[in-house]
Amino acid sequence: MTQLDLTFVRSQFPAFSAPLLTGHAFFENAGGSYPCLQVVERLHRFYTERKVQPYGPYPGAEAGGAEMDEARERLAALMGLAEDELSFGPSTSANTFVLAQAVRLWLRGKNAAIVVTNQDHEANSGVWRRLADEGVEVREWQLDPATGHLDLSRLQALLADGRVRLVAFPHCSNVVAEINPVAEICAMARAAGARTVVDGVSYAPHGLPDFGALGCDAYLFSAYKTYGPHQGILLISQEFGAELPAQGHWFNAGTLYKRFTPAGPDHAQIAASAGMADYVDALYAHHFAGKAEPAARNRAVHDLMRAQEVAVVEPLLEYLAGRNDLRLLGPRQADRRAPTVAVDLGRAAEPVSESLGREGIACWAGDFYAVRPLEAMGIDRSRGVLRMSAVHYTSPEEVARLIAVLERVL
Repeated sequence: MTQLDLTFVRSQFPAFSAPLLTGHAFFENAGGSYPCLQVVERLHRFYTERKVQPYGPYPGAEAGGAEMDEARERLAALMGLAEDELSFGPSTSANTFVLAQAVRLWLRGKNAAIVVTNQDHEANSGVWRRLADEGVEVREWQLDPATGHLDLSRLQALLADGRVRLVAFPHCSNVVAEINPVAEICAMARAAGARTVVDGVSYAPHGLPDFGALGCDAYLFSAYKTYGPHQGILLISQEFGAELPAQGHWFNAGTLYKRFTPAGPDHAQIAASAGMADYVDALYAHHFAGKAEPAARNRAVHDLMRAQEVAVVEPLLEYLAGRNDLRLLGPRQADRRAPTVAVDLGRAAEPVSESLGREGIACWAGDFYAVRPLEAMGIDRSRGVLRMSAVHYTSPEEVARLIAVLERVL
């Protein structure tokens, strides 16, 4: 099996040669990954050469518009969806809010129910729960308080009466980190007549999704956590997008990628997002011989990333699981989870993250807007959890360094 060339990978990220950053091993990736070189270069070029109103009849405007179109076209191709099924927005929280407003109108007067989980980041929970103000019944798919796991039998019971029209759930939680079986959940919901909205923010950094294979109606994630600029990305099927009332300007309602973009887009950030596709293609070209269609390239790179992450995070999980003075959240098995590792220390976690920072480990502590799952698992929000998050560019040496520092600090 092909293995990830970590030297090549890290050469693609300017942060690893920046004097301000090189003194710390970076374990705050779940809060935002380092941007790849291709994104940085595209963003710099846009601001220096194309920072004009795009699509105008002169060279700078034409080049800017072309790069915005390129970003949508190439990212959509990698993730296996039509170009107009990909929308950019200011953040995933904003994109989810806009989508919820469309669903609010879609469900009005239908005596409908929706399902949310208490495993979610608040961005994919609060906006849906507020639909109760419109008379929509909100049903909670509750996690197991001991493990954080979402049991499919509990979802099946919530869907049984046929009134559920939408199920919102995470690909994986930003504190529990267990990878939920998205395709299976979406098939269950579809059989019950419900649409699905998946929060992919905490999973997409570990491999961009294969939208068609997942079978969901909408999938949201953040470019700034997937080696890109600060943008939210909404993937929505043509069928579901046409069903929902448009939230943008009325005269743009006929264009799917504008239906859920009520504000003017950030031209430079969108154009720079093409650098994410450049990076995926560069990884593929470096590791694999021959050509492949974009979706196949993406799947190959996804598997390459995941294999690296599973191997790298396993020693950390083993170390933490062996301690009796903390609680490791989520599965112990690296292949069942994202490499986002949260622990309840039984005391305030932020002072510990500060101690780690003084020892050359960059991570953080708090509730990470995952208030509902932490409370459901009996964790005091005021003390929070310590979270250490890796991605495919994290090295075994950095994990070994983290374990050594944890041993001293804890």
